[in-house]
Amino acid sequence: MTTVLEARELWKVYDTGTNRVEALRKVSVSLKPGEMVAVMGPSGCGKTTLLNCLSGLDEISSGEVLIHSQPLSQMSDYDLTSLRGSQLGFIFQSFNLLPVLTAVENVELPLLMAGRPPREAREKALEALDAVGLADRDGHLPAELSGGQQQRVTIARSFVHDPAVIFADEATGNLDSQTSDEIIDLLLNLNAERGVTMLLVTHDSEIAARCSRVLVMQDGRIVEDRRTGEEE
Repeated sequence: MTTVLEARELWKVYDTGTNRVEALRKVSVSLKPGEMVAVMGPSGCGKTTLLNCLSGLDEISSGEVLIHSQPLSQMSDYDLTSLRGSQLGFIFQSFNLLPVLTAVENVELPLLMAGRPPREAREKALEALDAVGLADRDGHLPAELSGGQQQRVTIARSFVHDPAVIFADEATGNLDSQTSDEIIDLLLNLNAERGVTMLLVTHDSEIAARCSRVLVMQDGRIVEDRRTGEEE
């Protein structure tokens, strides 16, 4: 099966001159199309750093990241930005919605930045909002939406451009348990229906158990890589 994303021997070192922290140490992993992979581990073990390095948001100290066999290290800043805009989607705990834009304007923004015609961008954004159950909230500003609704807008924005991989960093961290369950249900449905590969950082073992695969990190390393249900 084709590999969507691959990391080879990743090292990430933060060196301030007085302090040296190895945030990632010899991390290798590959993701197949349609996988929904949870990343777990204690705080400070490197989970968010791994997502940031795999997505090109943060530079690695050594090793290589490939997306559709394209090495990120050989890309210019412009090409890397274009790749993130066309191939990657992001869901953050803090939503990261622009407060002055309506829901539909937030969702269509990646398409407009990629040069899509405004009418096409608006149509796809409305379709994405409908897919997350917010067709009737398209004209609302983020402040006029609940936390769960704002995260649904973020999810719509993450897949509106049909990315190869969606990265989610504690996507339910700011939500109550019922809303968290609804958001995970939504992500699972999108994963199943659209076949988009997802990589989710979570502290919640119940969320991880609903994914197809779990990576466990400790001290900057992946210490466990298992399919869910293998030991049942």
